[in-house]
Amino acid sequence: MASFSATLFLILSVFLDSIVPIICPSVIEDLNNLKPPPDFNATITNNCINNPSLRYCNATPFDLEEIFKSTIVASHLCNISHNPNCVESFPKINLHKKPHLAPLYLSFTFFWKYCPLTITYIDISNNSLKGNFPTDIFYCSQIRDLDLSHNNFVGDVPVKNLSSLPNLTSLNLSYNHFSESGNLDAELFKRFNSTSFIHSGIFPDHSKFSFKVFLILVVLPIFVLVMVFCLCVLCSSRLDILTGCFRRRYEFTPSMLKAATKGFSKKKLVGKTSSVDVYYGILRDGTEVRIEVYNESLSKEDARRIFAEGCKILSQLRHKNLVRVLGWCDTRRLRATVSEWKDGENVETWLRNANPSWKRRMKVMVGILQGVRYLNEEWPQVECDLKTKSILLNDDGEPLISRFKVDDGNNNTKRIFKFGLFILEMVSNMRPMEEVESSEAGFVQWFRLHYPQNFEKLIDERMKMKETVVDQAKEAIELGLLCTDLSRVREQPSWDQISYVLSKSSSMALAGSDHRRYYQVDGRRKAKFLQTDESDDEIQMDPHSSVDHRRFLVV
Repeated sequence: MASFSATLFLILSVFLDSIVPIICPSVIEDLNNLKPPPDFNATITNNCINNPSLRYCNATPFDLEEIFKSTIVASHLCNISHNPNCVESFPKINLHKKPHLAPLYLSFTFFWKYCPLTITYIDISNNSLKGNFPTDIFYCSQIRDLDLSHNNFVGDVPVKNLSSLPNLTSLNLSYNHFSESGNLDAELFKRFNSTSFIHSGIFPDHSKFSFKVFLILVVLPIFVLVMVFCLCVLCSSRLDILTGCFRRRYEFTPSMLKAATKGFSKKKLVGKTSSVDVYYGILRDGTEVRIEVYNESLSKEDARRIFAEGCKILSQLRHKNLVRVLGWCDTRRLRATVSEWKDGENVETWLRNANPSWKRRMKVMVGILQGVRYLNEEWPQVECDLKTKSILLNDDGEPLISRFKVDDGNNNTKRIFKFGLFILEMVSNMRPMEEVESSEAGFVQWFRLHYPQNFEKLIDERMKMKETVVDQAKEAIELGLLCTDLSRVREQPSWDQISYVLSKSSSMALAGSDHRRYYQVDGRRKAKFLQTDESDDEIQMDPHSSVDHRRFLVV
């Protein structure tokens, strides 16, 4: 082998010196084109007889081409590594800072498979090599020093292969990008000191670790303290933000209502009675609300439970003529209901200042009737306030019932009575207990004294007194008196009858004409309607429905 290597080295020295600066593909092409000489088999056979420890001696039959190429690469590596004796043997492969050659020679698996046993030092550092750990190097199991530092190797380090190198005493994997591993062999790190793995990626970067420790132990506590401080400041000014996150649906806390009304400021107080204070408020989400605070406290648990159950019912009401109840507050110190805020005046102010036409008054009466009928049919336990000062108007002129309460009874007579009073208020622009200094019964009695002889006194004199308006207002007064006649409860009109009367009057008010005639036949009262382009409708009336001077016109 020695004589062959010397001869081969002399033959190829000129060729090898010429290909060193040539790019990698040319070297690979030259190796592929070279063929072993005819006596190459005899040469390696003699070499194995003289030195059986040569690696290719254990490979039978011989792969002559691989062994031949390995010999050429060995000679070339010996030359470029500046070894003192490249004929007999060489101890070191030095590809340090040879970024064009190192990747090429790492790709020669056949060389590492048959690498000379004299090689004990491999240095492939500072080449910016990429990819996984070059495992072919482990064919040279006799190596003592291995330097792969300052490259871009990635992936796992083959710990088992390193552990199987008994002669390896110096290892340098620093400044690479290997993966962290929790399965590293402890014995491996007893053989090598920490300088072997500086910034190798195998262990967490101490600087990064220190930074993380700094973040966790210093920055995070400061951040938490700042956030807690900001939260305390925010909650001190708007405690409803915190409590609102944990409240149940429809339930408001005192802090939420306090924040919505600026601490129940007098500037937010929009109404007041002996038992209720009404506030305007703005919730955290920007919703404008009407907050009714009840002055009477409920100390008994049963009373508070009844109040809360009633509020749950009110919060389920859904109708275009009802103000929506958003929720309630029920604590020992504060009891309130929260409903949506509706801009606009109430009907009492509207009647007094706007002098609305009969058509617009009819629209309000029909709207309130629809709301009352909804409550009567769907929620009979809910009572509502039908005073004109409790009825609101939205931007479209649609009336809204704004005040409710839950009653154990289902007093339909009382509801019809209240609606009758509302009709009389709408026609006359007068209110019980105010312009007539008496009770509601006295208010109704005053209407009876003037109806029908002086019914003109009962109609708002500011309205334009067209014949059709007078007739329809007169019929509305008659309907109101029928609804408020508690002496003949059994003869009160039903809600269907009331609806029919108002819907007909409303349609005629919109049409602006009325061609009705009334007469009596066989002792039974009838109402006959002579509509243009329509057939006559005839509706039977009970002759005992009222006193003689009243006519119950189902219009």
